Amino acid sequence: MRSIWNGSISFGLVSIPVKLYSGSEDRKLDLDMLDRRDNGKIRYKRVNEDTGKEVEWKDIVKGFKKDEGYVILEKEDFEKANLKKSKTIDIEEFIEESEVADVLFKKPYFLEPQKEGGKSYNLLRDSLEETGKLGVATFVMRQKEHLSLIGVYKKVLVLHVIRFMDEIRNPSELKMSKATVKKKEVDMAVSLIEQYTTEFDFKKYKDVYNDQLMKIIESKATGEKSEVKEFKSDPTPAKDLMAQLKASLDKKKKGKAS
Repeated sequence: MRSIWNGSISFGLVSIPVKLYSGSEDRKLDLDMLDRRDNGKIRYKRVNEDTGKEVEWKDIVKGFKKDEGYVILEKEDFEKANLKKSKTIDIEEFIEESEVADVLFKKPYFLEPQKEGGKSYNLLRDSLEETGKLGVATFVMRQKEHLSLIGVYKKVLVLHVIRFMDEIRNPSELKMSKATVKKKEVDMAVSLIEQYTTEFDFKKYKDVYNDQLMKIIESKATGEKSEVKEFKSDPTPAKDLMAQLKASLDKKKKGKAS
């Protein structure tokens, strides 16, 4: 397997370098687009609208339309928008899994009743709500069969697409560490998790990436150069784990006291 992201997980003051892998794979049939008249394969071309000539990938950049022109964005501009979040999976708190609505972490589709289906729709919705059950269903969409769960979210039937078993990759290919963890280290980490555990408040999490990217666009539009300090997250050495966990606990306790 090939990693799709390299960086660190931040846990209190503990930094853990990681590689991220896709945990699933698409089983959709690879269908080509053909000309109905002679089965000739359809090929997309990247064409310059002004010259009509095809453009190579190496000459293509991304731009944001501003006034009568474009602000060109390079790869580093996207990273500058939030350099830390581009390199770190920052665990900010821990919550009970039951506090998060399913619609937040599965691919959801809302279901709306048609004219004659109102009563039966409401019957299924109310029955699922009363029993706390989920319906398991399969259906075909866009030339692909999907496995799904049907439940209720805010008085609406919602369908969550989930994976078939053969779409989940086997994690045995990953190179796992054989390092042993002491019980007192686990106990300290559990205490840290408890300190960071809160009731989930969805409103306090905001996507700030686009706002920061817009600032870079505005800066580039005026000819200014945005200065961003290099972000580096060093892995926590095994010998320092207890010290960093204790420091994290002390920091959290002081924050609550103030």
